[in-house]
Amino acid sequence: MRGVVFGSVRDLVPIVLVVAFFQIVVLRQPFPNLGEALVGLVLVILGLAFFIRGLNLALFPIGESMAHTLVRKGSLFWLMLFSFALGFGTTVAEPTLIAICSEAAKVAAEAGALENSPESRRAYALGLRFTVAVSVGLAILLGVWRILRGWPVHFMIAGGYVLVVIMTVFAPKEIIGIAYDSGGVTTSTITVPLVTALGVGIASSIKGRNPMVDGFGLIAFASLVPIIFVMLYGILV
Repeated sequence: MRGVVFGSVRDLVPIVLVVAFFQIVVLRQPFPNLGEALVGLVLVILGLAFFIRGLNLALFPIGESMAHTLVRKGSLFWLMLFSFALGFGTTVAEPTLIAICSEAAKVAAEAGALENSPESRRAYALGLRFTVAVSVGLAILLGVWRILRGWPVHFMIAGGYVLVVIMTVFAPKEIIGIAYDSGGVTTSTITVPLVTALGVGIASSIKGRNPMVDGFGLIAFASLVPIIFVMLYGILV
């Protein structure tokens, strides 16, 4: 645990140095509430250390173990269902996604794109949130299918972004920025380790698959597919 804490301190040092440089040298102002800032920094270090430790103890082993077990059972249906449910479940409860959908609904209502009422804003935000969650579930499902079939990831990702560029031309301009941002908020601190462990576990369990070559890439799908779905949501809704 001591090594994990030291690693957290090392990772945060560049950020602290940048903030301190601009606050002291560029802005030439003292730190506001220095005592609270130092306490907060200590809490961040401890929280990051415990989080990393928890990943190594629980999330990575659980994800890989479930992937190994599902592959050994030989049930393609349960493996694909688990892949979709993992992507959907970890995304639909993501706090950053909830926040950005709520803000998008508020801005859309103020711009006159929808009725400015609590019910309309709530329905718009919920629809956007579930659109992103379903898209991530399908993205993980597609990524797992790619591992099973051995398809090259770069062709699929390149083709996906070509589709994104084409859809950008036809999508309403009000939804384009939200669509692009939705690809980033889906890769949360819970989704990333579980999905990565799933991909590595599946690639390790299938003969002829290399975990380094085939096991990674699911996160790229989880960032790409929501952009397509949100723009499609904007076109249709």
